[in-house]
Amino acid sequence: MHDGAAARPGANARAALPAAALARVLRFDLPADAALRAFFREHPALGRRDRGEIAEAVFDVLRHRRLYAHLAQAGAGPFEQRLLALSAERRAGRLALPDLPFALRSSLPDWMAQALVDGFGPARAEALAQALLEPAPLDLRVNTLKADLAAVRASLATAGIDAEPLALAPHALRVAGKPALERSAAFEAGWCEVQDAGSQLLALLVAPRRGQTVVDLCAGAGGKTLALAAAMRSTGQVFACDVSAPRLLRMRRRLERCGATNVQPMAIAGENDARLARLHGRADAVLVDAPCSGTGTLRRNPDLKWRIEPDDVARLAATQRALLAAAAALVRPGGCLVYATCSLLAAETDAQVEWFEARYPDWTRRAAGEVLAAQGARVDPLACTDGLLRLAPDRDGCDGFFGVRWERPKTPRPQG
Repeated sequence: MHDGAAARPGANARAALPAAALARVLRFDLPADAALRAFFREHPALGRRDRGEIAEAVFDVLRHRRLYAHLAQAGAGPFEQRLLALSAERRAGRLALPDLPFALRSSLPDWMAQALVDGFGPARAEALAQALLEPAPLDLRVNTLKADLAAVRASLATAGIDAEPLALAPHALRVAGKPALERSAAFEAGWCEVQDAGSQLLALLVAPRRGQTVVDLCAGAGGKTLALAAAMRSTGQVFACDVSAPRLLRMRRRLERCGATNVQPMAIAGENDARLARLHGRADAVLVDAPCSGTGTLRRNPDLKWRIEPDDVARLAATQRALLAAAAALVRPGGCLVYATCSLLAAETDAQVEWFEARYPDWTRRAAGEVLAAQGARVDPLACTDGLLRLAPDRDGCDGFFGVRWERPKTPRPQG
């Protein structure tokens, strides 16, 4: 009896870890993935499988939090345990739902649910909201500086990883399951990068050419920067700008692994940084992948819908306009500016197009579908109406992205 009695407290403590992890994430003081990483560091005895199961349950609760919280009112016991029990029932296909309002059924804040209805109409908003409740797939971009699609697929296959090409983007692979990708020879050698297929299309919309000067004004950790560098065959110059020096430091490690030698990381204090003045009128292309609500990525980042408020969207929209104005000053005559967000909200998409085109009437909107088709992308025509790129998980199978490409006239329009 002694050995069994000694084992039980450990087992009980282990059984309590999912609820403890969920409670940690539900503080919403950190992004969910960062909160989970911190939790797992505090519990190093958890194996890869245990961490995966906890993460799956926690993220499912985050996606369905409003619905589960509503249903959990009728239960008993600790709240986090009730939420996890409902998650287990749903994932097993045993959760029967009563007739509920759209926002509650879709686990969206009221304001966000209304914004989707206003922007897409009731039927499309329903389909979109349901798609946002699903886990996101794992997509790769083949790094054409080092390998081709067939070589990457073959290398991954030897590691037991199944990856299928996607018609949506010419260098995209979709990986089956959740393998230990970072341990594969193809990943370690820099033959591929994790990047959603929709995100890959935004880099293709820039369509940079060899030898050009390109500015990635909000480079972050560098996913699109790397795609731009590969498209340019490591010639010319890509200025990767960001206000976060730590993010740029992480990018440097990715650059080394992927063999991109034409990227210059540039930490800036903001869109008015004096270092950007040296690039005024010099860039062949500028990408503004602007800070936004992230509503198009709710499959990956479901905590965002509980951390973003309408006031945040208004603040972000003001930042986006400031970035657009700064970016326009960098573009040389005849060059292009691509504005992109991972947002589904009109305030961060169509409203910004209207603002820019009113302010810069000489600039020409280039049809996104034509630019992408010329590079081998196969995008649903419904995603390219009005010359704009609108990607959505329910129709296109990728994250929700918005993109527009403007071209600056080679000569100024005569006055008067």
